[in-house]
Amino acid sequence: MPKKGGKHTEMGKEMQAQCKRAKVEAACSPSLMSYESPESLFGSLISPIKEEMFFREYWEQKPLLVQRNDPLLAAYYQSLFQLSDLKELCCQSLHYGRDINICRCVNGKKKVLNKEGKVNYMQLKKDFDQKKATIQFHQPQRFKEELWKIQEKLECYFGSLVGSNVYITPQGSQGLPPHYDDVEVFILQLEGEKHWRLYKPTVHLAREYNVESEDRIGNPTHEFVLKPGDLLYFPRGTIHQADTPLGISHSTHITISTYQNNSWGDFLLDAIPGLVFDTAKEDVALRTSIPRQLLMQVDIADSTKKLSSILRMLADRLENTRELRSSDMKKDFIMNRLPPCLGNDCDSLIPGGKLPKLDCKIRLQFRDHVIITVEPDQENSDEIRKEMVYVYHSLKNRRETHMMGAEDDAAIKEGTSQQTHGLRFPMSYLDALKQIWSNPIVCVKELNLTSDEEKESLALALWTECLIEVI
Repeated sequence: MPKKGGKHTEMGKEMQAQCKRAKVEAACSPSLMSYESPESLFGSLISPIKEEMFFREYWEQKPLLVQRNDPLLAAYYQSLFQLSDLKELCCQSLHYGRDINICRCVNGKKKVLNKEGKVNYMQLKKDFDQKKATIQFHQPQRFKEELWKIQEKLECYFGSLVGSNVYITPQGSQGLPPHYDDVEVFILQLEGEKHWRLYKPTVHLAREYNVESEDRIGNPTHEFVLKPGDLLYFPRGTIHQADTPLGISHSTHITISTYQNNSWGDFLLDAIPGLVFDTAKEDVALRTSIPRQLLMQVDIADSTKKLSSILRMLADRLENTRELRSSDMKKDFIMNRLPPCLGNDCDSLIPGGKLPKLDCKIRLQFRDHVIITVEPDQENSDEIRKEMVYVYHSLKNRRETHMMGAEDDAAIKEGTSQQTHGLRFPMSYLDALKQIWSNPIVCVKELNLTSDEEKESLALALWTECLIEVI
């Protein structure tokens, strides 16, 4: 993990290059989304449905269809991604499998028609026209400015990764068989029309993707046609299939998805090990040995009673604690999410302006892009590692690799693979960090640290990473 300081000149050049690209991409129709806050962005996405009603009646419960018949919104949705964008995008070294899939539903099964290597636009268009294949474009926010802005704000709103895929399907064709996903899905119809059928889940709030056969899913619970400007939401586990009707040249829609592996079960798997570790240091009951040969037994019914009592004790401890570690989920989110989309204001990602001194007032920047964790010291290989405070952020994450999974060898060789960015501090700095996080403005000299030198050092470290600004 990088320490404070480092190659700020190179980082500044990269940020400036991203901003230059952003200015070019921004030359599209005016946005109809509200970017004042993550909440306002989500509100404009599901409008006219109110946020409170959405989470009370639809979220994780049932589908929501919003048909708007708004020409301005339809034009804006089309600007997010359209079939004609593919010609230019194919010049950016796209690869089959990684960036684009070509597929078609044949007799209830998905048939993948990918070629090898780089995507050739003429061949892609030929497969689209002649083979009636669906073009699936992975993570278009890597290339489209407005999608970057939308998904970055949604990641702030949900506190979870937000990915997307564009599906372009010719008339009279269907790309995927009936299936369900392990994500919450928001679908925006961008071009043409798409005929949808939704079915009752066989697995409520599913944790994995699965194809379902026609003879198992029964009759649709919902059937409708999406037109440009329309929005569809459905919970993970909802079985669905969609086709482009005859007489419509093609359909383009984007699925914006979130909340993969983000359940209470996932949080428990992440947090319980830390709780057990901390409790074992204080309670001898967790340090006593398991019975002899327990690991060799088939029936361990007697031991489950002991485990149950330990779990009850852990539950009691949990109710009386304010600290609960969730380092892995937090780090995975912050490491893999989108960086802030700042448009013309990229200077705020480069250290500059007044240095923080003892008499300065400071405030946190990019609150939605920063987390604090307490972990064993990662830079000490001793058997007993003392705990340290880590501040991780996503300001230097690479938009180009967002939601792309394992990166290729070339990215690793070039040193451009995704990594965790941030700072480490002694545990004695934790209260001062909480001060900065919990107050809109803090005076450096009032930070909860023992010496003026430590106070200035903490402020300078955060300023160097662009996490605070001097007022």
